[in-house]
Amino acid sequence: MTAEVERIGVPMGVYVDVNNMPWTPSRTPGSMQKTLFSDPETGRSTVMFKIAPGGVIPYHEHPELEQTFVLEGSLEDDAGICMAGNFVWRPAGSRHEARSPNGATMIVVFMKPPVRMTPPT
Repeated sequence: MTAEVERIGVPMGVYVDVNNMPWTPSRTPGSMQKTLFSDPETGRSTVMFKIAPGGVIPYHEHPELEQTFVLEGSLEDDAGICMAGNFVWRPAGSRHEARSPNGATMIVVFMKPPVRMTPPT
């Protein structure tokens, strides 16, 4: 066993039945989530999000690397648009507001949870 497996106390693999997990409200209005993995000690998590058409993820900072794979729809910010089947990653310290004009379903991997911030004026 590795130190990581011993620390979090799980077997060498955890299979998640994502299709049968309920969607739960996220902290962003009009957005639902399924938490696929979460480690409260490190802040790492993998979350599937579903954003309603016109949804906005308020301005925030990523204290560590963030990775997003868009399954359906699209997600955009001032740096570009990530369409279904595409992937975007953001380095530690990146800040943005994300929008989904037509809705989106995506899997996001966080090394640390994002931090909500006041947008620049």
